[in-house]
Amino acid sequence: MSTILERLAAIELFSELSAKELKKIASFMTPINTKAGRDLTVQGTPGREFMIIVEGEASVRRNGRLIASLGPGDFFGELAVIAGVPRTATVTAESEMLIETLNRREFSSLLDESPRLAKKILVGAVKRLHAIEEGIVR
Repeated sequence: MSTILERLAAIELFSELSAKELKKIASFMTPINTKAGRDLTVQGTPGREFMIIVEGEASVRRNGRLIASLGPGDFFGELAVIAGVPRTATVTAESEMLIETLNRREFSSLLDESPRLAKKILVGAVKRLHAIEEGIVR
């Protein structure tokens, strides 16, 4: 099983960060266990957390249509953490799960403290959006 630092480092959003900066973000992560059938996000509702799947499986639905299945190492909610935009899909736990969450308020205070970190995350976010636009990732 990979560590939270390894999981964070593998995420495009955080790809520009140093080990020290990743440790700072990891210190804000909270592990949560959840049961099968629970909606982790609901399309159209306000988003407040970014989540990384440690164990378990989840389904992603947009407008009621299945668009993806997620498993260990996958993540979602990055737009909510960065911009506070409504959820773009409903993510439902298909099994018992362990997820690591990052709260938007804590993340925002971290970015306020470190403009350098904020700039690196912005670059990572733009790379991720570009990859999505190009169809490289879901």
